[in-house]
Amino acid sequence: MAFESLGDRFQAILKKLKGQTRLTESNMEEMLKEIRVALLEADVNFKVVKEFVNHIKEKAIGQEVLNKVSPGQMLVKIVHDELVDLLGADQCEVNLRNKPTVIMMCGLQGSGKTTTSGKLANLFKKKFNKKVLLVAGDIYRPAAIDQLCQIGKQIDVEVLNLGNNINPVDISKKALEKAKKEGFDVVIIDTAGRLQIDEVLMEELVNIENEVNPNEVLLLVDAMSGQDAVNVAKSFNEKLHLTGMIMSKLDGDARGGAALSIKHLTGIPIKYAGVGEKLEDLEVFHPDRMADRILGMGDVVSLVEHVQENIDEKAAKKSVNKMMSGKFDLNDMLDQMDQYTKMTSGKGLAGLLKLLPGMPKISEEDQQKAEKQLKKTKAIIYSMTLEERKDPSIIKNSRKLRIAKGCGMTSYDVNRVLDQYDRMKKQMKELRGRFGNDPRFKNMFK
Repeated sequence: MAFESLGDRFQAILKKLKGQTRLTESNMEEMLKEIRVALLEADVNFKVVKEFVNHIKEKAIGQEVLNKVSPGQMLVKIVHDELVDLLGADQCEVNLRNKPTVIMMCGLQGSGKTTTSGKLANLFKKKFNKKVLLVAGDIYRPAAIDQLCQIGKQIDVEVLNLGNNINPVDISKKALEKAKKEGFDVVIIDTAGRLQIDEVLMEELVNIENEVNPNEVLLLVDAMSGQDAVNVAKSFNEKLHLTGMIMSKLDGDARGGAALSIKHLTGIPIKYAGVGEKLEDLEVFHPDRMADRILGMGDVVSLVEHVQENIDEKAAKKSVNKMMSGKFDLNDMLDQMDQYTKMTSGKGLAGLLKLLPGMPKISEEDQQKAEKQLKKTKAIIYSMTLEERKDPSIIKNSRKLRIAKGCGMTSYDVNRVLDQYDRMKKQMKELRGRFGNDPRFKNMFK
């Protein structure tokens, strides 16, 4: 994940100041040197690193420790504020008040522009309940139109496909006319990319911008491209009125230097971040939350938002009520596992733990083991009859053999699931005995 190694380095550096009573030049110099090296190794622009370190030094040296706040805590606050400022200070999401809101997507070929257009459409549709029109404006790249149409089908969003024998400028104008006539909330124009920046590409993009006057001109840049992303952003911004950037592949770049450099050097805010290959893997970019993650402070707000988006609150409450009342069966246990799967969707268990401050890291191997065990448990329960799921006490040896055979496992595996269920039931019974008379929990035991 982006900034992972940088975050580890920063957290180790800041821990070294524990026990100090004052921030001085002597105890700061080594820290600043390590911060400088960490940023440069993360591929942050040299000019940005120099200014960043100087700002920290100016704010930190000589500050007294106030109200039991340690120098380490004070420095964390200073570094955090500087990181937020570097990443963009204010979170700048696309303004959707205009109808239709016209978004023009641009970028180099191969950066994932067409897929990201689909991700953006999916985000607006699901999160804001907007009626979105995707516009196939890339008439040059083979299969670009077909790709966008397939994405549109997957997310149930209409795609305007006028073929590749019409000028992209005319396609964009017709898209705007259609959006106004048919009441679309958002229009996303997928423009053509090139393997390198050239005058023909830029002229076409300028003409589209002049004709449709988009509310947003978003540049997609690849986080894996390092400092080349800064040069691409500067080149596009010289010709177009860029309003923001989408940083793709932010999940795969352990260094993340481009994201830390690009806003400072170009003045263009990062509005969204691609964090995976699925069409759901696009997030609003929050500079303050990213700074929290880098410094190991977690990101509880994002965690709550993720859970709210992926969990059926009514179903979860009903399931918890049954469990706490002691009436739950293996179907309820299955529901709990499904809720867990939804909650970890996209991020995985390791990704969710990173959003909680102070949580230990979980290895990829351990995560895979946990997910494999979960799948085995679900397969065993699915191999049972409805009667067996409702009343596990009837599952004796002959039934265990049949269940094991049905899912390709052993009686030992079936016993493990039944033991797990019994432990859960016992724990719920203990909780009921402990809190059953507490008025705060009375609704849970009905």
